[in-house]
Amino acid sequence: MRESPLPPTFPGGRVPVVTVIMPVRNEFGAIRTSLLSILAQDYPKSALEILVVDGDSDDGTPDIVRELVAEHPQVRWVNNPGRIVATALNLGIQSARGEIIARMDAHTEYALDYVTQCVALLLQTEADNVGGPWVARGTTRFTRAVAAAFQSPIGSGGARAHNPSYEGWVDTVYLGCWRKDLFQRVGGFAEDMIRNQDDEHNLRLIRVGSRIWQSPRVRSWYQPRECLGELSRQYCQYGYWKIRIMQKHRRPASFRHVVPAVCLLVGLSLAIVSPWFPAARSALLALLGAHLTLVVLGSVLVASRAGWDLVPLLPVVFYCFHLSYGYGSIRGVLDFVVLRRGAQPRFGRLTRGRRWAEQGAKWRDQVPEHQGDSRPA
Repeated sequence: MRESPLPPTFPGGRVPVVTVIMPVRNEFGAIRTSLLSILAQDYPKSALEILVVDGDSDDGTPDIVRELVAEHPQVRWVNNPGRIVATALNLGIQSARGEIIARMDAHTEYALDYVTQCVALLLQTEADNVGGPWVARGTTRFTRAVAAAFQSPIGSGGARAHNPSYEGWVDTVYLGCWRKDLFQRVGGFAEDMIRNQDDEHNLRLIRVGSRIWQSPRVRSWYQPRECLGELSRQYCQYGYWKIRIMQKHRRPASFRHVVPAVCLLVGLSLAIVSPWFPAARSALLALLGAHLTLVVLGSVLVASRAGWDLVPLLPVVFYCFHLSYGYGSIRGVLDFVVLRRGAQPRFGRLTRGRRWAEQGAKWRDQVPEHQGDSRPA
């Protein structure tokens, strides 16, 4: 596929107007750096709008945004009383002036041509959503270990989204860039999804025949969580809300999504019965030994590329990934499938009145039933 001259243009030479949507809540430590990297984009300033959709931040984030709004007319602030990413994206799409929508998050830094490459791919391919690989980059020793494990197949399960060099069709993509009229056809982001709302939306795209393209030309660098507790909670939520997607769309998970939960369940079951059954003890020791061997060998392999100083931290990070995701998945099965009681507070319960805001209801009424529904089940 040939690369377009910059900036990419519609037929007739017209540069499409792009609206960048940045969902934020309490991002005091990251918002300035991220916004400045977006303002430094090489895309024409006259064709770029930046919406900071703030979910009632109380840590000083709005003060930083106000400063930048005063200095840069293309930046606008939008209030998000729903506080979650899905409501932020829906409000941003509704408020957008651009004909192309690009999501850009506060915990990510971007190459200067990020928006340009997204728009070029959207115009060059037949894709309805485009983006780049999900690449992590740490600054401290701990976040470097998380970033290295994040890119490893042992940490990601071999997902294409974590492969920095992969280019081609995918089932989901990091962040995303779409034509605005796409949302009139398939609906907005599901506001019953605290996490994984992008995966759920991409699944709906695939089910109605839309296509998603990933390219290493679209470069960004995600900033991992800075402590073990935050990382564990993040992966618990990933596993938990993945179950909600499967339950909502009655679609089985891929192999990599169920392995952590199955291994954790098997290990716990063997541990419970092992006092009475020697065979269970042997099986438990074999399972623990196999996992420990995988983690140690994987840590050594990753450290050989990312730095030997990470060797002590990498096993901890891998165990955090696997156990947290597995536990979250088990909780998701219990809450969504077995008890059918909905999300619990630990993972972000939604208030009933916020499950679909007015803009979501408008989209919902426009979407034919066979194209999928962005309402909660």
